[in-house]
Amino acid sequence: MQQGRYDAIVVGGGHNGLVAAAYLAKRGRRTLVCEAREVVGGAAVTEQPFGPGYKVTSLSYVVSLLPPALVRDLDLHRHGYKVYPQGPYFAPHARGTSLQLSNDPVRRREEIAKFSPRDAEAEERWDAWMAGLADVLGPLLSAVPPKVGSRHPVDLASQARLVWKLRGLDTRKAADVTRLFTLSIADLLEEYFESPELQAVHAVSGVIGTWAGPRAPGTAYVMAHHHIGDVGDGHLGSWGFAEGGMGGVSNAMAAAARSFGAEIRTSAPVRRITTRNGRATGVVLEGGQELTADVVVAATHPRITFLEQVDRAELPGDFVADIERWKTRSGTVKVNLAVDRLPRFTCRPEFDPEIHGGTIVLAESLDDMEGAFQDASAGRPSAVPFADVCIPSVFDKTLAPEGHHIVSMFTQWVPHTWAGKPMDEELEAHADRVVARMERVAPGFTDSVLFRQVIGPYQMEHEYGLIGGNIFHGELSASQLFHTRPAAGYADYRTPVRGLYQAGSATHGGGGVTGIPGRNVVRQIEKDLRKAERRQKVRARLPIPTRSG
Repeated sequence: MQQGRYDAIVVGGGHNGLVAAAYLAKRGRRTLVCEAREVVGGAAVTEQPFGPGYKVTSLSYVVSLLPPALVRDLDLHRHGYKVYPQGPYFAPHARGTSLQLSNDPVRRREEIAKFSPRDAEAEERWDAWMAGLADVLGPLLSAVPPKVGSRHPVDLASQARLVWKLRGLDTRKAADVTRLFTLSIADLLEEYFESPELQAVHAVSGVIGTWAGPRAPGTAYVMAHHHIGDVGDGHLGSWGFAEGGMGGVSNAMAAAARSFGAEIRTSAPVRRITTRNGRATGVVLEGGQELTADVVVAATHPRITFLEQVDRAELPGDFVADIERWKTRSGTVKVNLAVDRLPRFTCRPEFDPEIHGGTIVLAESLDDMEGAFQDASAGRPSAVPFADVCIPSVFDKTLAPEGHHIVSMFTQWVPHTWAGKPMDEELEAHADRVVARMERVAPGFTDSVLFRQVIGPYQMEHEYGLIGGNIFHGELSASQLFHTRPAAGYADYRTPVRGLYQAGSATHGGGGVTGIPGRNVVRQIEKDLRKAERRQKVRARLPIPTRSG
């Protein structure tokens, strides 16, 4: 094999890139991963900003919709993959009350009934409604979107298969789906529930990581995206803490890829994806080294891939326009803490693994959350930030010294324009407000903090490659989903350049640690390679034309 020559090169060593590399190598393709940072994982990475005794999941902090079939295919458990199931939602309130959505249906009902007996009844209808939507829409998360509107026979067949998958949609469910994609999460929840406390907890998934408040149209779908995905084997999306932090997931994927023969280079940023006659031919690294391959998979943000690494002359104008207007705003700030003790909540002062090991919601109503977003929308950081808080060290003792803990606080909102400059002082003040909010429900929390790390939109973009600081590589709005993610006609993981494919979080199935884009892109690659092999065999059997004298 010629040095510098590969069957496939994967640009970006985030979790989707690693999954793609593993599947390609497993199929016998000589595969190289080029990762710009010194570690693989992208946003799913474990780092040690507080010294060797502490492991911190810097950005992404829970495993969400990783398909069990993918875990088996890559034998991730053999490579150290282990997940602790995350506990339920727990919302402590400044007035001394709390709401815990226990996994036990009896306890859950009792908790909700404290705020509204009517809502306790409605919760069962809500769960049934969500399950009904999941039966129909869930499998679409793992599907390859068709080219909707194309009249090519192959694309028409794909569209017909989509219609067949949606055959379970009756008149009522079709209306429910329409409402899901158009309603705000606030409007939807207010149809079911009356208590502000329960509305706030259910709204979390509708706004997490999103540049939108709970009253913005389309946020109902964002909630559904995080809960109704059928990730295979009949399992709906569930959440958990990876042992060793999220870097444990990425490291297992990297180990799997290497076990199949893939090569992974870190500190190897790609300057340019090379092309010739409309076909990808490889990459050029920042240091000038040129590497060649017939297949290139871009697992980075689409603006990086198509506006910086690929010559725009190789791309159709309407495709470039789609990428240029791709919305990738963010108002999120990740606050990571090392503490010398667990928080003692006024409402629940004793240790409870379901509370301390669950999702702690710092939001008391829809208006509370909407006010935080409106502050940021007006150009100022939220006066009372919303936060989604987890303490993974409750289960994973490898993260901190005995008795100490790691607290992960995913907070919102700050102005999305903060992606344009560091804003260090302002970010520290924002973190102060988040910690103060925790102090109000858990007195003594501030004094327990030993170390603090604050990562804002600017650092997310410039250090981790998340343009605009958006953790999903692009907003999960109705205009950026399924057959338009990330561009019309190219949601099937292919691109306008032959041999160049895409598999980042901005493709369908992304928007969480799913690995689905990385798996699906290889299916498309293998399909295209088989098609090319059949054509070659046909050409080889054709008679060679001769000239007659």
